[in-house]
Parts: sequence; C-alpha cells; structure tokens
Amino acid sequence: MTGSEETPSFRLAYVPGVTPAKWVRIWHERLPGVPLALHQVTAAEAAGTLRAGDADAGFVRLPVDRAFFSAIPLYTEATVIVVPKDHVITAAEEVTVADLADEVLFHPLDDVLDWDAPPGEPAFERPATTEDAVELVAAGVGLLAVPQSLARLYHRRDLTYRPLTDAPQSTVALSWPEEATTDLVEDFIGIVRGRTVNSTRGRQSDQEAQGSQAARTQPKRPQKAAAAGRGSQGRGGGGGARRTQSAKPAKRGKPRRRS
Repeated sequence: MTGSEETPSFRLAYVPGVTPAKWVRIWHERLPGVPLALHQVTAAEAAGTLRAGDADAGFVRLPVDRAFFSAIPLYTEATVIVVPKDHVITAAEEVTVADLADEVLFHPLDDVLDWDAPPGEPAFERPATTEDAVELVAAGVGLLAVPQSLARLYHRRDLTYRPLTDAPQSTVALSWPEEATTDLVEDFIGIVRGRTVNSTRGRQSDQEAQGSQAARTQPKRPQKAAAAGRGSQGRGGGGGARRTQSAKPAKRGKPRRRS
C-alpha cells in the first residue's frame, strides 16, 4: 500500500491554479528517501481521486464531504472578471456583480465559484472547461469570472482581468480521507502548517532518527562535578567581592603599663 512503511512513497494531487512547488521542495529536503509524485486533476476529479486511493492527499477547492475527508483550509482567493484588453470594463480598477448585468457571462461546467445565480446574460452554451471559456472570452463573445490563480494560469496577451469585489470566492485546502491518515500524510501536514523539523509529527528521516539515538546514548556529565564547579566559582569571585566590600577591623595598640 502506497504511503506505508513497506513501500514509502507519497502521491499528491492538486487542482489547477494551485502551485505546490514550495511544499514539495521542503518535502525533498526533509524526506529525501521518500519519493513524492504529483498528479494534476481537475477540481471535479479531485474528490474521486482521493476516494479511490489514487492519491494520499491533495490540494483541493472547498467544499469537500466532511463526513469522509479531513481538510485544512489554506487560503481564499480573490475573484476576478476576465475581459478582452479593449473592453470598457478595463477603465475601472474593480468591478461589482451589478456592473455585469448587461454582459454575457460564461459559466463553465468546471466552475469552482458557488453562485446562487450567475450574474449577467446567460451564454449560448456552457463551455466544458474554464480553459475553453477563456478562449471564448478572447473571441469577444462573453466574459468569465474565476479565481485569480486561474486567470493567471490561462493568461493570454489579448486578455486582462479586474477584481470582482462582491462575487463568491474559492478556498484552497489540503484534504485527505480521514480514515487514511498515514504517517506520511502527517509529515506533509506538518510541512504545510509550517512546523519545523523538530516539531514535525510523523516519522523522522533515517538521519534524524540516528541523530536522536546518538544524543540519547551520549554519557551525561556527573552531577557532583557540575556542582563542584559551581561551588568553586562562588568561593572565588563571590567570596572575594564580599571581603573587599566589608570594613577592615581597627588596629588595637599595646596596653600601657602604669608607672
């Protein structure tokens, strides 16, 4: 079983727009003997991939089924409206949903924004993917609201975007099946949470384990010797200081004889 101690490896799924490079780099630094395989999946495929055991954990977009998955929310993205560079909307620094009332807005089948009702005029069809919708925006037949990371991912020179201030937003989380919380999953949770090497839960690397064992087998300094050292320091510096500060006794002369 992948992720077990018999065959140590870790499979990480991630959805478009998420950049896992930072966490992967830390993983390789801390666990160089454990391969990490990346699998990009669509937002719609992420839950099924984790349920089927095809990945040990994944960066997904909320919501997830909390009855089956554990999830650690990481960040919430700003939502933007993607438009052609010569569109009138580019004259504004930011846009509201009300500003889109007369615009054709694409609502792709893989849309990750939880709209109660998509704004604007409905498009003639729902594109299969966000990437397809971006191509249609470039053709000048409509606009598209997406998380900012997706606007950057599918960037084109003839398109730009503006913040959509009152639209739904998408939250990215680290998620995994709750009943499959392995040692390697714990290791990755520690990395994502920013724990240091010493505080990371889960298994230690062989080098860390050997270092800990060596520290435990080092002979301890005898307590008596340490105490003796402390005592000599007190008699040397401290005692001398006290004698210097005390007043010298007055000299007493010899008693005079009576004649």
